[in-house]
Amino acid sequence: MMIASVRCEIFLYDVHSLKEKRSILKSILTRLKQRYNVAVAETNFQDTWQRAEVSVVTVGTTKAVCEKELQRALSLIDQEPLVERTLTDYEWL
Repeated sequence: MMIASVRCEIFLYDVHSLKEKRSILKSILTRLKQRYNVAVAETNFQDTWQRAEVSVVTVGTTKAVCEKELQRALSLIDQEPLVERTLTDYEWL
């Protein structure tokens, strides 16, 4: 059994309030939860308009299975035109 997590910082373009930021993040987090076998949460910078940290965690039978699921989740984030993923940090347990 393998537990894998990825923590990534996200820069949100053209956001001028926490309400706008939360709307964009909620959409991304909801899609991640619905489409993939992952748990996700905003884990830092909750009071900063244009910056967020999102953590994604998955469990699988092998490292390869977990890595594939995390890559699919990161691809979804990368496809969002209003955000840019910057720092990304993996952890394997």
